[in-house]
Order: sequence, then structure tokens, then C-alpha cells
Amino acid sequence: MSQLDDLLRDLVVANRILSNEDVVDAYGHISVRHPDNPKHFFMSRSRAPELVERHDLIEFDQAGEPVKDTRQPYLERFIHAAIFEARPDVTAVVHAHAEDTLPFGLIKTPLQPVIHSGSFIGGKVPVWDIRKKFGDTNLLVTNMAQGRDLAKCLGKGNVALMRGHGFASAARSIIEVVRLSVYLPRNARVQLAAMQAGKPIPLSKGEIAARAAGYRPRSPETWRAWEYWANRAGCGDMIGEPGAPGRHDSHEHGQSHSHGHAPKR
Repeated sequence: MSQLDDLLRDLVVANRILSNEDVVDAYGHISVRHPDNPKHFFMSRSRAPELVERHDLIEFDQAGEPVKDTRQPYLERFIHAAIFEARPDVTAVVHAHAEDTLPFGLIKTPLQPVIHSGSFIGGKVPVWDIRKKFGDTNLLVTNMAQGRDLAKCLGKGNVALMRGHGFASAARSIIEVVRLSVYLPRNARVQLAAMQAGKPIPLSKGEIAARAAGYRPRSPETWRAWEYWANRAGCGDMIGEPGAPGRHDSHEHGQSHSHGHAPKR
């Protein structure tokens, strides 16, 4: 099994997980950088993430255009193209509209990690407002200029909120960006709830650093989360076993999967 095959199967599983965990619904998407051609990336054709299968995946070039594929792509593929262009360290990107994150794109109080599982969002999350540079739009990122402006707001961070729209998250691997995107709305819910009672106490820089230092991409704890989410999404039979042949350290867990689609539960 090739590294690319492993990666694309993980991408299918990631779509199902993000849907089942209510990070995305009919809208939203996840991408992964091409391991052999880092200026290209893979993402599904325009389809609800819960329904994505291997044959739905399209290769895109550095400008966000499909490579020899005429199927309808996502309109906001430029989010992914621009972040990959700006961040060579990033392997996977998510764009979603999780409702719990939206209030923090509309108020002055910043979204920041307040629970241990939210530590991976980093410090205070910046908010990108498309109107500041591009005036009145439909709020969608539909070209590279807009995507690059969003990537500039993201900077070296892991997440940027998008005013009145959603968020973009970026990480070194598929499982990391999935974990980040799953716990981001949960952190937002806790912070909002705490704000109703008083002033939340955010994680300190030292606590965030300690959490990051203790993270191991191939640890049993990481696999436990991936296995749990995949089984909840009805695709646990696709992920194989940790440490099986064909695993690749450069893409974190590198699970080897078999194809197939099981319904969300």
C-alpha cells in the first residue's frame, strides 16, 4: 500500500468523522497536501462530507484548480490552496461553519483555549473579516486573493475565525487537523457557558506549551481518538490497525484502510 493510498483513505475517513461530529454538515471540507508534489493537494469534489468516497477525491494545483478533472469542485477551495501556499509546514486544512464558533467572530472577546483538549487551537484565535479588504461580498472565499488574505490572518497559527462564516484550521497531518476541528467548537461552547457566569480563565502559555510538548502523533492516545471517531462515524472497518505495514511517520498515523461506505449513526 503506497503512502498516497494511505493518505487518501485517511482523507475519506476524516470527511466522515467531521460530519458525524457535527463540525461540518452539507457544507465544509478537508484537504491534504500531495506527499509527492507538495504544491498540489487533494480534496473531494463538491459533495457533502458524509457521502465522500475515494473516487470523489480530486487533485488540485497550487492555484486551487482541478488537475485534469471536470467535476464540480468546492467554491472555497482557494482557502486550502492559499494556506498550503503560505504554510509549507501544513499538511491538512479544514474549513467549516460550526455554529458554536460563530459568536467569537462577531464580538470583541477572543476565542481562546479554556479546556485542556482545546489547547491545540493555540492562543487567542484571530478573526478574519473579508469586508475589510474586499468590501461587500457573499462572504465566500472564491479566489486566491481572498484566500491569501485569510492565510495572512492565520499567520503561523492553527486556526482563524471568519466573521459571520466559520473557521479555517491547519495542521501537520489529517488526524491533527481533525482533532483540532472537533475540539474547537467544544472549547467555544465551554467558553461561552463560562462567560455567562463570569470571566473564564484561559490556559496559560506554559500550559499550552506543555500540552504540545506531550503530544505524540503515533501514541496509543492518538490512535484511540481516531478509532473512536471512525467507529462513531460508521467507518471503523476502514482504518486498519496501528503500526501495520505501510504506515508513514510523515503523515502522523498513516492508517491503512479498505474502501467502503457505512451510514452515519
